[in-house]
Amino acid sequence: MTRFYWILGAVAVLGIAAVGYSVGSNKLGKAATEPVEVEGLDNMETLVAMAQGVTKGDPAAPVTIAEFSDYQCPGCGAFALTVKPQLDLMYIQTGKAKFVYYDFPLISIHPHSFLAARAGRCANDQGKFWEFQQVIFRNQSTWATQTQVEGNFVDYAAEAGAEKGAFEACLKSDAHADVISANLRLAEELGIEGTPTVMVSMGRGMARRLMSFDFESIQSAIETIIAESQAAPAGSAPSAAPPGS
Repeated sequence: MTRFYWILGAVAVLGIAAVGYSVGSNKLGKAATEPVEVEGLDNMETLVAMAQGVTKGDPAAPVTIAEFSDYQCPGCGAFALTVKPQLDLMYIQTGKAKFVYYDFPLISIHPHSFLAARAGRCANDQGKFWEFQQVIFRNQSTWATQTQVEGNFVDYAAEAGAEKGAFEACLKSDAHADVISANLRLAEELGIEGTPTVMVSMGRGMARRLMSFDFESIQSAIETIIAESQAAPAGSAPSAAPPGS
């Protein structure tokens, strides 16, 4: 547990929730479909600097809702399409919370999930991350059972408003494979084993990993930490921070 909170604290200091970080692409014309070796991830500072989440909402919002997710996971699709819109409406759009998305593609059971995660990051290069996410989750039952999915992802990106040529060039490379591989390593260091995993925190306070990811459970956790924060003595200093704080 000490190691868990040390990582969370480092995440806050280094600003892991920045958007759009990538070492770059070598444009090999071959899509990276599985994790890659990334030098330095044994060093915690390097790991949290590279494992970039994608943030929605006011970066200064007091509450952080962090999700580790897999695009080929049916539960993640249900969360994105039914629960997250409620969180958007009640907390993110009102400035009470920000939402930070981390890729956790479980390729052992979801063979297209790593490529899907890269597709999301390629859409993010054009500012269409959240639009693409909605489209790919809505069509999950179609592409998840197919053998070749690159064409599907290009079509979904276009539907989401991305420029098709630039997206396809990004997808047919190793772009963002390093960042997603770092996301995977971060999830492992935090002891995360399944998706979706949702954590809620406030400021530099302790992250609460929720056992359920329905709206009511997340709402209860948010309202509880807000109430506790308001009741805390002035000047008290919480011990650790969640991803994205």
